[in-house]
Amino acid sequence: MKRRDFIKNVAIGSLLLKTHHGLLAQEKEYPDLSWIQGESPSKITSEAVSSLGGMKRFVSRGDIVVVKPNIGWDRTPEQAACTNPDVVKTLVELCFEAEAKQVIVMDNPCNPATRTYARSGIARAAKSAGAKVPYPNPHKLKKIPLNGEWIKEWEVYTDFVEADKIINVPIAKHHSLSRLTLGLKNWLGALGGNRNQLHQGLDLAIVDLAKFFMPALTVLDGFRILIRNGPQGGRLSDVKVLKTVVAGVDGATVDAAGAAFFKMNPEELRFLQIAHENELGEINLEKIKIEKRTV
Repeated sequence: MKRRDFIKNVAIGSLLLKTHHGLLAQEKEYPDLSWIQGESPSKITSEAVSSLGGMKRFVSRGDIVVVKPNIGWDRTPEQAACTNPDVVKTLVELCFEAEAKQVIVMDNPCNPATRTYARSGIARAAKSAGAKVPYPNPHKLKKIPLNGEWIKEWEVYTDFVEADKIINVPIAKHHSLSRLTLGLKNWLGALGGNRNQLHQGLDLAIVDLAKFFMPALTVLDGFRILIRNGPQGGRLSDVKVLKTVVAGVDGATVDAAGAAFFKMNPEELRFLQIAHENELGEINLEKIKIEKRTV
């Protein structure tokens, strides 16, 4: 089933899932979050996915998968404004090991894509793993009803709508408007149009987009985080090295873990409060099962 068909049939799918008691019981065996620390971005990414049951839990044979990093800024990996390229590369490799037919890595950056794709190191890393890494193509934008509380419709790159699966792979950063930019906010990079207009109701927009895109998996890059002057940073003094990756199915839950990177209570972030109210995940980390270890 194509992703666009899945989106149209969410209600039917939900009813069918309720009948698969055996499958649901098996799902409960996995932790809600995997929180892995270590010296290698690639290894901790692989271990985080493995802790959740492995990539074959999320990607099926023949799938077309879009991996959505943050490639928004003309910055090096050391400046922590874009997702770590080794994290992205590892996810691409894991998708192909799960027998994905095709993996596409893309974003709609704030700086010119020709610069951000190269300087971030993501284009080269993803291509070396076999992914297609297209620049955002305005001819592939389509105005789509999102039916959100704030966003009723918007121009979306059809690559995201037509994919069988999406994997969200943001980096954890300070943000001047939303306080933090993590996984839920990363979906602005799947849009075209004048995205600055969304800043007027940014917290609501973040949740509207998260409800629409429904990734199969979110992997939060916390190897290096940007603690000041986000979202683009630029100074190494703004960067903190945590050597951590957090992964999970529920986007709001992953973002709640990301808030902890900054010693923030998730309830302090309005978009996380709204996301929790919209059943996008538990944000009280004391109520969930976390597998936390160092490799």
